[in-house]
Amino acid sequence: MPTTPAVPTRTAVRRRYLLCPPTYFAVTYSINPWMDPSHPVDTGAALRQWETLRRALRGLGHQVETITPQPGLPDMVFAANGAAVADGRVLVARFRHPERAPEAAAHRAWFRRAGYRPTTAALPSEGQGDFLPIGGRILAGSGPRTSTAAHREAELILGRPVVSLSLADPRYYHLDTALAVLSEDQVMYYPAAFTTESNRTLHALFPRAILATGQDAAVLGLNAVSDGRRVLLPEAAHGLAAQLEADGFVPVPLRLPELLKAGGGPKCCALELHPTS
Repeated sequence: MPTTPAVPTRTAVRRRYLLCPPTYFAVTYSINPWMDPSHPVDTGAALRQWETLRRALRGLGHQVETITPQPGLPDMVFAANGAAVADGRVLVARFRHPERAPEAAAHRAWFRRAGYRPTTAALPSEGQGDFLPIGGRILAGSGPRTSTAAHREAELILGRPVVSLSLADPRYYHLDTALAVLSEDQVMYYPAAFTTESNRTLHALFPRAILATGQDAAVLGLNAVSDGRRVLLPEAAHGLAAQLEADGFVPVPLRLPELLKAGGGPKCCALELHPTS
């Protein structure tokens, strides 16, 4: 009789994250398909929801730093977009849209104060929104925000080989809306968000990856934060939560509906400060 594969044993690793309070969060413009300025945002509710994310990360034993929000920059709460970090090297974002461009200076200043030597991208690229370290390499998304040419720049500055992946659906405008790194050898992703070639690449690299349904992807269930065992993800992604449990992970559901109005979730809000290996 065929045997049932053993559930992998997953190990949590203590992490360090940079978050930004949504003090000035609002949807006053539209730069992705999720944003509709006619839908009001409850900033107080957004702050309370963001606080549940911060408390959850701290409660799991992770270190959380904060960057000071700036007036007039409502999307600064999505701190992960501000820089790509790998092995202590920092590539500060060059935002595609002028509405977000001033965020880069705030991130550059924070990293300098924190003892890093950041480099600002010369080409449009949006930090950990499109650059996700895993297993000695970086998965890099190209699409509405980051160009394939920027992948080469990131490879040189961050010092890791880059695997280029092309996004094919405007709803999934950053890589971290369509794919989540779960551990050093496991990911979950939504195949329909990628081109045929990129799907072939992902299948070759991660043949046992968790594949999201359209329903779970549509609630940004893939915009998740993992420490190698515990996975913080939107609570509406029920199917992904079940698949994570079956693969040995512990899902930690969170409610962030106000931030979803701008196309953001747990990962958008948490910039992982990958240490020097």
